[in-house]
Amino acid sequence: MMKRCKLTVLKTTLQEELAEEYGVPGLGPCPLMQEGQVFYTDYAKPEGFCDEAWKAIYQYVFALAHGAEGGWYYSDWIDPKHKGVAICSCNDGLRPVIIKVERVEE
Repeated sequence: MMKRCKLTVLKTTLQEELAEEYGVPGLGPCPLMQEGQVFYTDYAKPEGFCDEAWKAIYQYVFALAHGAEGGWYYSDWIDPKHKGVAICSCNDGLRPVIIKVERVEE
């Protein structure tokens, strides 16, 4: 049975050196996602969630919703005590957003 996942925006960032060189004047952190926002989903992009961020994290949502416990990348990434969790980021190289994906037991 598929589980739901909770998506929490942990941090919005700005890579200042890269933004200064490549970004438009006045570029700041992502205007679409805010620290502390929470979304719930099973397999579909939640309403209001950034399309590009969804593309970057969907594989973890899919895996966790279908019962994966973690063990990502040879288990050298997320501490095993945090089963059912992945810490991901969107693919915006100038202002990445860090997102916690966790399976919710309902």
